[in-house]
Amino acid sequence: MRQSNKLSGAKVRTADAGKFGDGGGLWLHKRDARQGKWVLLVTVHGRRREMGLGAYPGVSLKEAREEAEKWRAVVRRNLDPIKERERERRQAERNLNLLKDISLDAFESRKAELKGDGKAGRWYSPLELHVLPKLGKVPVADIDQIDIRDTLAPIWHEKAETASKAMDRLGICLKHAAALGLDVDLQATMKARALLGKQRHKPKNIPALPWPDVPSFYASLNEGTTSHLALRLLILTAVRSGPVRKAHEDQFEGGVWTIPAEIIKGRRDATEDFRIPLSDAALDVIEAAKKQSRDGFLFPSVRKGVISDATMSRLMERRELEARPHGFRSSFRDWVAETTNTPHEVAETCLGHVVGGTVERAYRRTDHLDQRRILMQRWADFVTTKQADIVRIG
Repeated sequence: MRQSNKLSGAKVRTADAGKFGDGGGLWLHKRDARQGKWVLLVTVHGRRREMGLGAYPGVSLKEAREEAEKWRAVVRRNLDPIKERERERRQAERNLNLLKDISLDAFESRKAELKGDGKAGRWYSPLELHVLPKLGKVPVADIDQIDIRDTLAPIWHEKAETASKAMDRLGICLKHAAALGLDVDLQATMKARALLGKQRHKPKNIPALPWPDVPSFYASLNEGTTSHLALRLLILTAVRSGPVRKAHEDQFEGGVWTIPAEIIKGRRDATEDFRIPLSDAALDVIEAAKKQSRDGFLFPSVRKGVISDATMSRLMERRELEARPHGFRSSFRDWVAETTNTPHEVAETCLGHVVGGTVERAYRRTDHLDQRRILMQRWADFVTTKQADIVRIG
């Protein structure tokens, strides 16, 4: 057995220029008294290999010995240590670009485009729940259509909408990776869709209470609690639950509720605030809610913040109703269609929907506030059991 550990710390520090062996193939090549490099000489597959282990004094004698033993062990497995080190380097580089890291970077870069900077997590959650558990630790350059197909196949038909969102987000991540200069297959998601086939699942509409039944349900919300008042305002205004839950006293002025653009959902042009004309009944609900507001929010939760998204839904569940709060928007829209002659653009604007193309909207800049005020008052009259005959909103 060849002698090893021939060198000492003092010898290494004081040696002049030259080559000094430590044994076992480890050598120190000194250019001068202060600088040098460590070299490991090995024979693999009958071929002599010279492997650099780092510069001296940056790499100490102890560190050089540990590194040398690591690569000797590789040689004992009949592997080329230089090729193995290069393979490890490439793998390390690939690991810096795992899908989980790319997806977070893509999310961060798009926060400004998302409502509330994406704090609700709706953009990221399809990836987080259905893609990253399987592909998160895979280098993004390695992901192909087979990986994507196998990952989304379990939910492709059963949770079609979620699966489509996950596929779309994954496509954005691949484009983001390409923009970073990584070698990815930008057509991988398109190929995966072809492999998965057309989705069989048909989306279900949120159950809605038939509009003739709305007045009796509204009348039952008579306890003056936070959830009762919130549901009453939601019904009277046909607004989504989010803006209702986050309603703040500062948003109401002169019979108009102005919803900030950042909490408006479903509007492609949601760069402007959205105005809601308030009926007499809605104003009464708001005044009642102000008496129990906290920090200006009309519908505070018991502990902190505002009531949750599930608060109103659970109230309806406890009453064994299939309908959900969001369904009152459908109830309102059906009432409009069946009992009034309201123009389409007025009715759709009441729901905060965008009507017409970009050019048409550029020329038609009205939000039909006065016409909507008449319609919302008639709806409130119907809901509160006052006379509400068929009316023309011209």
